[in-house]
Amino acid sequence: MNAKVLSILVLFSGLFTQSCANKTAQSDTIQIENNINETKKQEKQTMILISTNHGDMKAVLYNETPQHRDNFIKLAKEGYFNGTLFHRVINEFMIQGGDPDSKTAKKGQQLGQGGPTYTIPAEFNQALIHKKGALAAARMGDQMNPQKASSGSQFYITQGKVYSEAELNNFEMRMGKKFNDLQKKTYTSLGGVPFLDYDYTVFGEVVEGLEVIDKIAKVQKDRSDRPFEDIKMTISIIEEK
Repeated sequence: MNAKVLSILVLFSGLFTQSCANKTAQSDTIQIENNINETKKQEKQTMILISTNHGDMKAVLYNETPQHRDNFIKLAKEGYFNGTLFHRVINEFMIQGGDPDSKTAKKGQQLGQGGPTYTIPAEFNQALIHKKGALAAARMGDQMNPQKASSGSQFYITQGKVYSEAELNNFEMRMGKKFNDLQKKTYTSLGGVPFLDYDYTVFGEVVEGLEVIDKIAKVQKDRSDRPFEDIKMTISIIEEK
């Protein structure tokens, strides 16, 4: 199961009304983010450690996506991810792992089909976007999975890149949807993968070790984007604060 990147004349009064509505929606989204950040300061949060031979990453799991959070915690505590590989890496895009079949995979073996028998319902949130370091769930494509339900274990961490406003405008025209102020601010500064927003569930973010994502994303790989060198991971719960 690969998380493929697979997915926009009125009267003056109408234009005015639409403009006001857009500004209100963008303002509401920023307020949502501010509310979430304030809530995070007060709530207990789960921190995880993803250890690799290229370095360690610390990530927080969002309370706003409880089903994904709880499933990830359960698997991590069981040691489910330990010894699995980052089996698919694409520079300026993302690094993907969580396939249990990768623990015993032979060199060159194609991966991405393994995982639990269950899926997790999508948990989209306007304030949780694919900025650099976002922890998100892989899933089957829309044709087989119109509900956009997430894989039970496979996930990816976004790297992406910084975009210009012109590039974001081009995305808007091609995708048929508008980016809000939060998205524009994030993708023109920190960077990320804007075209995945609200199609794949983001359920956490790397807060330490962003440089490790860059190191892994740049390794040599085969035609299936699997690194020639096995990049094994260990995931543990290090803090609940």
